[in-house]
Amino acid sequence: MNILISACLCGCTCRYDGKNKNSIDLSKLDGHNLFPVCPEVDGGLSIPRAPAERVGPYIITNEGNDVTEQYKRGAEIALKTALENGCTVAILKARSPSCGKGEIYDGSFTHTVIEGNGVTTELLEANRIKVFTEKDFDTSNLF
Repeated sequence: MNILISACLCGCTCRYDGKNKNSIDLSKLDGHNLFPVCPEVDGGLSIPRAPAERVGPYIITNEGNDVTEQYKRGAEIALKTALENGCTVAILKARSPSCGKGEIYDGSFTHTVIEGNGVTTELLEANRIKVFTEKDFDTSNLF
């Protein structure tokens, strides 16, 4: 199976803080083809970068800058990567304004979690790609 995966979960130091979130056991995915993406970097944002959270349809940094267009561009690139490589499943970073599924931060930069999805998750799901986070994926539910 071909799986789209957040690059930070694979050890890439591409998060906003210049770190990774290598928090899953990649050996559980042996035998699958992984296609790492970082929609934020692919959309044109730097490493490191100001933290950003979703505020309705917008993505705003803690400095007040609107980075929605970069997030949308990165989501389109992630979708293109998924479609070109036949990925029907994605494992993305939980709570991210780009990759979060089911819950994201509320835009107050106080670590308050609300119900919602990131921009990339929304686009992938609209195109029938099943999205999981590192918190809820299990190899038995990928198929």
